[in-house]
Amino acid sequence: MAPMNSYITNVRGNLSIGRAIAIPSGIYSLGTVIGPIIGGIVADQMGFQAVYVIAGIIFIVSTTIILFVQKKPEVHHIDQESVNPRGLLKNTRFMAFMGVVLITMFALYLPQPFTPSFLQNQQHLTSSTIGLLGAFGSLGSALSMLFLSHLGSLTGFFISQVMLVVFALLFLKGNNTILFGLGYVFIGGYRLCRVMVLSIGRSLIHPAETGLAYGLIETMNAITLILAPILAGVLYRNDPYSMYRVGLILLAAVLVINIIIFKVINQRKAKTE
Repeated sequence: MAPMNSYITNVRGNLSIGRAIAIPSGIYSLGTVIGPIIGGIVADQMGFQAVYVIAGIIFIVSTTIILFVQKKPEVHHIDQESVNPRGLLKNTRFMAFMGVVLITMFALYLPQPFTPSFLQNQQHLTSSTIGLLGAFGSLGSALSMLFLSHLGSLTGFFISQVMLVVFALLFLKGNNTILFGLGYVFIGGYRLCRVMVLSIGRSLIHPAETGLAYGLIETMNAITLILAPILAGVLYRNDPYSMYRVGLILLAAVLVINIIIFKVINQRKAKTE
């Protein structure tokens, strides 16, 4: 993902970085909603073999299109004015931001891993219903990235955290499929946040360091995907509802901390200007 996002950043044209990265990601999420529906229709009408043949043809066409994209894009006109890089490890602002990314993404992902088990074991929903709710999650991701990414990166960053607060609340207090479906729509804030942290992180570095910086941010995301399920599993084993209660507390704390951090940063920036 880091190389692709780095390329998109460089060929973004007049789009903001967050918007440019969010649009392909949003369309992908939309495809995860529409794809199974179309696949099911094709399978009913033409058989499963036709599904794989059509999917293979689409994959070949998309790969062929990629081969014709510009191999080495010119440096974006805004980035041409940047000063010489000083190295990511010496960039204290960026390294501190890595800590913000790790804590924030951990809080956002904590309530998610065992949610399907919660729906099956505690709410007694069928597998087909849980699958449908998962489609609502993909739809929420698509909508949030296509319609909220035009906002500033900081605004999108905070909105995404609020969305996960709503998600955790709905699953903690909800008792019917409609509320759970609505909760899954708000889970789209997680993917929105992943895009926004890339945009914020990019503003803290030299353009020549974009690929490495994106790679480090994705590494922080990967670490949360390893650590958060461990704590979520412990919470779920002791009390399934506790992963939402703890998640809410952690999300609220992280949201407040992030507001304070970026408020201080903006105040310091205003003084220097």
